[in-house]
Amino acid sequence: MGNGPVMSDSATTRLKRLAHRSRYRGFKEVDLHFGQFAERHLAGLSDEELDQYEALLDEADQDVWAWLSGARHVPARHDNRVFERLQAYEPVL
Repeated sequence: MGNGPVMSDSATTRLKRLAHRSRYRGFKEVDLHFGQFAERHLAGLSDEELDQYEALLDEADQDVWAWLSGARHVPARHDNRVFERLQAYEPVL
């Protein structure tokens, strides 16, 4: 009947919530980076990857920016494939 997997309401709600949090963090560079990454990649992340992404959203903007820019090493708790993808992503400015 459908054209692919059907996402449950709770999964759809989670993706919308994460996308919103990604765009409105309060630090312009991080807003752009996370917001555009979320728009392009969130729907393709597994539940485990979404958990990892959400954990990054819980961190302070200044810390995340320092990790993304390479000014500081990413802590072991975020040294995962999701952070690697986020760091490799180049937002359109």
